[in-house]
This record gives sequence, structure tokens and C-alpha cells, in this order.
Amino acid sequence: MNYSQITWLCWEAFGLVWLVGSIYNVFRGPRVVRKPLQSWRYWLIGVLLIYLVFHYLSPHSVGVLYRLPIQWVEILGVIILVSSTLFAIWARIVLGVMWSSSVTLKSDHELRTNGPYRITRHPIYTGILGMLVGSNFTVGMVFLPSSLVALCILLVKIRNEERLMEETFGEEYLDYKKRVPQLIPVRKW
Repeated sequence: MNYSQITWLCWEAFGLVWLVGSIYNVFRGPRVVRKPLQSWRYWLIGVLLIYLVFHYLSPHSVGVLYRLPIQWVEILGVIILVSSTLFAIWARIVLGVMWSSSVTLKSDHELRTNGPYRITRHPIYTGILGMLVGSNFTVGMVFLPSSLVALCILLVKIRNEERLMEETFGEEYLDYKKRVPQLIPVRKW
């Protein structure tokens, strides 16, 4: 199996878990109580932007560095990609029925602070960003423009989620914010 195949396999595995979880949540998840934004519009715009950037700013059209010919960089990319995929899937499973593709408050909403949520407050996004970094290393910088757009979209979504969690859980969430980093799992000294 080559690096490109591993890359697509990781993205397909993540997509499959996301799809199965979404379908499960529609039928078994708690009722949505509050949805502050019509975020499907933002996701639609985001996906369209990622496509346009990927399509029109691809390395073949603007001469961006495409392949990093150093094999150890590709191997590092595979390690980052696979571990980030597993981390994102783990976070998705731990979040369970509280997960939503949009910023949403559900009935009997629970603040998850266990599993990967002890490491970072947004481990699914951490995993996705790691997957993007790993993909850039394994198949070349073709993902770089799309990765930058995805990062901007995730940062906006994180800001909205943080606001909703603070409003919903108050002091409990503020304490959680003090203990656990937002996105990049580094220790506070």
C-alpha cells in the first residue's frame, strides 16, 4: 500500500464514522434544544470554498510545491495522519449522541471531559487538522490551500461552540477551559 492509498483510506474511515454517527444521531440522538446559527449554510459555503481553492489553486495551476521528495517526510506524514485519524474517531465515539455537525445544544446536553476531551477541548478538530497536515506530507502540498480554508472554518466554529458551552455550562466550562487546551494538546507551564 502506498502513501496516497493510506491517505485516502484514513479520510474514508473518518468519513464513514462521521456518516454512520450522523445517521445514528438522527434516529437515536437527543432532541435539539438550541441551534444558534444556521450553520449548514456556513458548512456549505466552506465546502464550496475548499473545493474552489483546491481546484483553482492546485499545484498544477500556480506552481506550488507539489511533492516533498524526502521519504522520511512522507513517513512522518503517515504517522501523523494515521494517529490523527484514530484520535478524531476516538473523540467522535466518546462524544456519542452529543455530537452534531453544527453548533447545537441538545436536550440533557452533557459536557464531555473524559477520553480525548482531557487532552484538548476540541479533539475532533485537532484530529482533522492533524489529518490535513499528515495528508500534505504524504501526497504533497496539494492539500495546503484547502487546509488553510478548513483551518479558518474550524476556528470560526470553535469560537461559536465555546460561546455556547460557556452560556450552557457556565463556571464548569470556564474551569474546564483553564485546565484543558483548546486545540493543540500542549501542557500549560
